[in-house]
Amino acid sequence: MLKIDQLELGPIQTNCYIISNDQRECLIFDPGEESAKIEAVVKKKNFKPIAILLTHAHFDHIGAVDDIRDRYSIPVYLHDLEKEWLSRPNLNGSGKYPAVPDYRIKDADILLTNEKKLQISSFEIDVFHTPGHSPGSVSFSFGDEGFAIVGDTIFHGSIGRTDLIDGSEKKLLKSIQDSLLTLPKQMILYPGHGPETTPEQEMNSNPFLTGL
Repeated sequence: MLKIDQLELGPIQTNCYIISNDQRECLIFDPGEESAKIEAVVKKKNFKPIAILLTHAHFDHIGAVDDIRDRYSIPVYLHDLEKEWLSRPNLNGSGKYPAVPDYRIKDADILLTNEKKLQISSFEIDVFHTPGHSPGSVSFSFGDEGFAIVGDTIFHGSIGRTDLIDGSEKKLLKSIQDSLLTLPKQMILYPGHGPETTPEQEMNSNPFLTGL
């Protein structure tokens, strides 16, 4: 059975998830900032990080990528459509805000291209391309474990913003309808910000999804 540690990192309180197995190997999702906090959890729990997976490449999800990658010598996974975003502030959004430093992260090590099943050590992950918030947004489903990491595609009672580069409300709603609302009703969805939710809860109460 997998275990989940959740950290809220950086000024926007981005959710970083550390998913660990019985062998204490772990995957780190969206290390947005404050690498020391991530490293503290890894050390305290005697985890062995084996990969970083990014739901997308906006600045608040990538700030600690290089620190964590270099610290543990592990690969970074990102969708191919955002392969240039890590190093370009005008794309990752950091260049949009004067109060935010320009984020320039090294290239991803492994680019995701199609929806597929990933096998990373004992971790079995279904990857869904869920564009709309950004063109290369992906969701990572651990179906046998009953949860998914969904980034900024859907939130508790809301949906991801679509006013950033290459955002599209039409694509976002289609992604939610086709990839997330078709998951088991009680599957736990862990978003990029805020509390967890389920497909059933969002179908019943999310005002943005009325009529889907």
